[in-house]
Parts: sequence; structure tokens; C-alpha cells
Amino acid sequence: MSHDDFEIEPVRGLPEMLPEGERILWQGSPGGMALARDAFKTRWIAGYFAVMALWSVVNSGAGGAAMDWRAGVPFAVMGAVALALLYLIAFVQAKTTVYTITNRRVAMRIGAALTVTLNLPYKWVGSADLALRSNGTGTIALDLIGGTKFSYLVCWPHARPWHFRKPQPALRAIPDAERVAGILAEAAQAQVTVSTQDAARADAAMIAAE
Repeated sequence: MSHDDFEIEPVRGLPEMLPEGERILWQGSPGGMALARDAFKTRWIAGYFAVMALWSVVNSGAGGAAMDWRAGVPFAVMGAVALALLYLIAFVQAKTTVYTITNRRVAMRIGAALTVTLNLPYKWVGSADLALRSNGTGTIALDLIGGTKFSYLVCWPHARPWHFRKPQPALRAIPDAERVAGILAEAAQAQVTVSTQDAARADAAMIAAE
């Protein structure tokens, strides 16, 4: 495409300007290779086609005939095509996705063909679970509380795997995930403290008025 699909965004990854007092603490996107591996299970797909190709070669030697390696070529070609498509989809998803953590919310601009932005205030987030890999990439899944729900299909692949009944939006395959989880935890705790203080002041004002 010869133009930027998101050039109308007033702030990268967000559909509108930040309200007064809100500031961005972190922005990032999934790693394309990590997203392909974690969300699209490319290693499993590669393994499946490798096994099928090997089985075809071995089976070609049934009945005492010499094994013919060419018997595995169709599965090797199908596997290569399937993996190429999955990697392409993963890299497009990674390129068009922007995760944003502010001092008030988590925002997720997701979707390649149909782009949506999920805004998740910290008061909606009951907990955040980090799944960390040895290379430092990881996924942060947000367990939403109350009646806040999102469709798993709308969120995928930016959702915690296998949580269909209660989908959990997730920051998938992000680099330096442990540090990002720390930023999110500190921001959420700070916002909870501010909200508690505001509620206490409001209660005090009501009591004083009485």
C-alpha cells in the first residue's frame, strides 16, 4: 500500500488525543517471529508436515522396495506454503498492532483488515498474568472484572489462548515482557491509590456537608 492507514491517528495507536493528565508510559508491538510461534503455532505446523513427509518416505519402502525420498516432497511443499502464509499473517498483525500503557489505561490497537482499539481502564482489570519465555519475550493477559467482556474472535490473536468463555485481552509476544509487566503493575497500583484517595475525599466532603 502506498499510504499510511493510520496517518489520521492524532496519537500513534490511539483514536484521539490524550485527555489532560494522562501520559503514555510505554508503547510497543508484538515481535513477528514470536507471534508466529506463540499464536500461530508454526513450530507445531512444521513438525506435523515433517512427520508426514518422513512417514511418506518410509511408507514408500513398504514391501521391500527402496525408500523414495521424492514421496515426501508433496508434504514438504504443502508445509512450506502453509508456514509462509502463517508467517505473513503474523508479520502483518505485528506491524498493524500497537499496545499502549498509560497512567490510566491499557489501549490495544489491533486488527489488520478491520482495525479496532480496545480501551481498558485499570478499574476494569482484576489482574494481569505474565507468561515469560527464556528469550525475554512474553504475553501479558488481562483478567477483566465486572461485566466487561470482549469477543474472543475480535481479540484474537491478541487474547489469552483457550480462554473462550471469559476472553482475556492480551499483549502478545512482546519483547522485554517482564519490564513491561512491571510498568503496567506500577501504573495500575498508582491509579488504584488515586481512585481510593478521591473516593475518601468525596466521602469526607459529603460528611462535612451534612
